[in-house]
Amino acid sequence: MWVKHNMREIHSSQRSQVRVLTLLLLTLLLWGCGGNPQKNEPQPKTPAPEEQQPIQQSEISLTLPHSQFSAVLNSAEQSLAEFDWMQASVALQEMPVDGLSSNDDTYVGYLQARIAYIRGDQLQALEQLEQLDYPGINPALHYRILSFKHYILETQGDSLASAQLADQILRGTQADTAAAWKRSVWQNLERTDKQQLLTAFPNAADPQWRGWLALALINRQTDSEMQRELVQWRTENPGHPAANPLPGGLDYLLAPSTQNGKVALILPLSGQLAQAGKAVLDGFLAAHYADDSTGQATNELLVIDVGEFPSASNAYDEALREEASIVVGPLSKEALADLATRPERPIPILALNRIDPILPAQGSALVQLSLAPEDEAISVAELAFGRGARRAIIITPAGDWGSKVETALRERWGSLGGTIASNTTYSTYDDYSSSVTSALALDTSEQRASDLRTAIGINIEFTPRRRQDADAIFLLSHNGAEARSIRPLLAFHYAGDLPVYAISNIYNGIPDERNQDLNGIQLVETPWLLGANPDLLAALATGDAKSGNYTRLNALGADAYLVQSNFLRLQSGADALMRGNTGLLTLDPTLSIKRQLSPATFDAGVLKAQ
Repeated sequence: MWVKHNMREIHSSQRSQVRVLTLLLLTLLLWGCGGNPQKNEPQPKTPAPEEQQPIQQSEISLTLPHSQFSAVLNSAEQSLAEFDWMQASVALQEMPVDGLSSNDDTYVGYLQARIAYIRGDQLQALEQLEQLDYPGINPALHYRILSFKHYILETQGDSLASAQLADQILRGTQADTAAAWKRSVWQNLERTDKQQLLTAFPNAADPQWRGWLALALINRQTDSEMQRELVQWRTENPGHPAANPLPGGLDYLLAPSTQNGKVALILPLSGQLAQAGKAVLDGFLAAHYADDSTGQATNELLVIDVGEFPSASNAYDEALREEASIVVGPLSKEALADLATRPERPIPILALNRIDPILPAQGSALVQLSLAPEDEAISVAELAFGRGARRAIIITPAGDWGSKVETALRERWGSLGGTIASNTTYSTYDDYSSSVTSALALDTSEQRASDLRTAIGINIEFTPRRRQDADAIFLLSHNGAEARSIRPLLAFHYAGDLPVYAISNIYNGIPDERNQDLNGIQLVETPWLLGANPDLLAALATGDAKSGNYTRLNALGADAYLVQSNFLRLQSGADALMRGNTGLLTLDPTLSIKRQLSPATFDAGVLKAQ
């Protein structure tokens, strides 16, 4: 079965006279000529221990100044690269207390700030860095100090300050890092609340920073307004670092497509996944009709029930027969795996799930957009680390789902410098108390008391003592019922003072008095459920999807429309960035769209943005 609707035209690319080779490769892949996906350009990060060699772009060298203590300083750098702050501290003890050059003294202060940060004392690290920023500082040391300060502010979630600092660094950086810093400015501006942008703009005296803020505010408008104002902004700011190319793939909004096409939605509208498929379709159509109401040009839409075909590949062939120009879907992993094995993909696919790996094929790209819990695990690891946690306890449901989420969290947590104090799994309600007791090492404490009673022969009074080497708990529950049962147990077992972090599964999107038991839990949530698109959410409120899981599938459908209608923006590769309903959307080298979610917490049983 298929039905027709109208849809806005997919924007075509704007051919630039200067196009890097990797961008061409991604263009070919996305639009039917095959090839391998391009790799992301490096993101801004704390400089590596090795000395950076200057590139002949400017007279400013980022090579570290000569020092007679290079061996000691490099040893401390290497230890910090492995997050071994104690060994770095031991190395720095070899530095003399007095008589250091200004460069050596500054470098030692920078390394001490990094030691404080790894230990979790972020305030001390920032204060140390502020003291080191003085007139005449060596450019290489200054770059490292500003880069590290930017990293701290970004992990803390201070997106506006991060953007402004990245803009400052961009002015003095070299060609090999300029693109990454430009991307950092824009990503942080996209994370910033609109009201913050509106407040900051009138107070921005610096022309370049003011230009960034103006561009960010333009990007919060509708597409029809945005296209006109982007042209005007670039005319007024020809020398701005964001002018050419525009960040986030915005250049592709300036060249409307002249071709008419059809968009095929391949979804399960019958069978076991019918409700899920309908929720995605409802979200897609709501976004489509909201866009169409602004008077934008539209393309034809085909909705195909994958359940009426022997396979997803057969449904794809139907889309080809109907001369579709792009396919959105399928939804299930099994259907996606079927499409992934096709030897040819004449038209691109925006799949609504994620599998690994995708087999290479002749023709167009297969881009994956999903509600993968791994994205949330990564986001919550970053949230906890940015708030000062360094050593965590992990409580996870047993099974493949829990293992997958925990693995993603562990990998990101470890890459940030976090460590695991303990981890435990649970299977049933009866496991909850014993799992919490084990994770907090209360069973060990109780055993020590028992051994002492036996040794002295006296029935002593005893209060169990939980482990003291953890500063956060990751509660990776399947759902709210599990989290509501385990959260009070943590307080009962003497861990009520430890911050608890979770992913969005603990909230089903429906207000519930029982969520009082979730108070204080910090989590990452979709912007959709934090009020980012109230008009679209209200338009769907009269639908018949009752579950919060389906509410998030509405958001996935709305984002599928967003990405499909801006598909050519993906040609900008690592620069592609869209503020979606399920998160801030970016493209990775495997052509998977990753989501960065928003921080939230439960207060008086109500989920609130932070």
